Amino acid sequence: MSTYKIFSWNVNGIRAVAKKGFSDWFESTKPDILCLQETKAQDEQIPKNIKFEGYELIHNAAEKKGYSGVLTYSKIKPKEVKFGIGVKEYEKEGRVIITKYEEFTLINVYFPNGKKDDERLQFKMDFYQHTLDLLKRLRKAGEKTIVCGDVNTAHKEKDLANPKPNSKYSGFLPQEREWIDNLISEGWVDSLRNFTEEPELYTWWSVRSGARERNVGWRIDYFFVDKDLLPHLKAAEIHSSVMGSDHCPISITLEF
Repeated sequence: MSTYKIFSWNVNGIRAVAKKGFSDWFESTKPDILCLQETKAQDEQIPKNIKFEGYELIHNAAEKKGYSGVLTYSKIKPKEVKFGIGVKEYEKEGRVIITKYEEFTLINVYFPNGKKDDERLQFKMDFYQHTLDLLKRLRKAGEKTIVCGDVNTAHKEKDLANPKPNSKYSGFLPQEREWIDNLISEGWVDSLRNFTEEPELYTWWSVRSGARERNVGWRIDYFFVDKDLLPHLKAAEIHSSVMGSDHCPISITLEF
């Protein structure tokens, strides 16, 4: 039997988190695969102290310095690695890494934030649609996919501390939440909700007003797992005690 412990974490700057105990956390956790979002670094700026022996380090940096970027650490050598979702206008932002393994395909995504203006919100919604189209194509090709990362949207009212005042803002708009509904209706399962419907389970907290200490947060980081992989899904967790970013890590455990 093979067991995979897969983590996802928006680190809000890989150089910043490298100074906040990231290597100690990594060495104690020893993930099989770790997907990071918002690395905010070029390849040459990744600190040497977080390049770990026995792990392949796959980085997709944004063209713009200090912005976006995703990185996947993999103890298991992928059969294939791809960058992006096949739409040119998104690729310069370094938002997607696809790693293909024997039992599944893993998609590490940093979804756009739509709060800036209407144009950026539309960019986010288009990115959502193109991502779903990609997932459908991969499924049609026989691949069992897992998509993880910072989705930048809370799904249900129980997924954020203050749903009513936030219902008119990007991150909890009806159309954003509907995309998650569509993803689930197409056969991808919110891994955490497969195990618990508990409220107040958050993955991001504002750095203002002691929000994290008071647990005034949002659940905007997810693992969505193809329904065909459900028999192999053994756990889904939020690691809210892990510090270093305004997000915390999340994880799933798979057994084959």
